[in-house]
Amino acid sequence: MEKQPTVYILASKRNGTLYIGVTSNLVKRIWEHKNDLHEGFTKKYQVHRLVYFEQYPTMEAAITREKRIKKWNRQWKINLIEKNNPQWRDLWDDLV
Repeated sequence: MEKQPTVYILASKRNGTLYIGVTSNLVKRIWEHKNDLHEGFTKKYQVHRLVYFEQYPTMEAAITREKRIKKWNRQWKINLIEKNNPQWRDLWDDLV
C-alpha cells in the first residue's frame, strides 16, 4: 500500500477499548501498533485490532475527519465500525 492519508480505528476486542488515529502510511503505522514500538495508549491497553479505516486525498482532510470522529459518542463509533465490519474482523490481514 502506497502512502496515503488515512483515518483508522483500532479496538482491543469486539466492543472493547477504541483508538482513533491518522497516518500517511497505514501498513507501517499498524505494524508499529501491533509490535508495541511506541509507549502510549495502544500499548498500555493492548489496542491492536484494525477494525476500520478511511483514506483521503490530503492529510488535512484526514486530520479533520479524525478530529470529528474523536468527538463522537461511543455508540456512533461502534455504528461506523459495524456498518462495514460487523464481525470486528482484524483488517490487518487484508493489508499485508
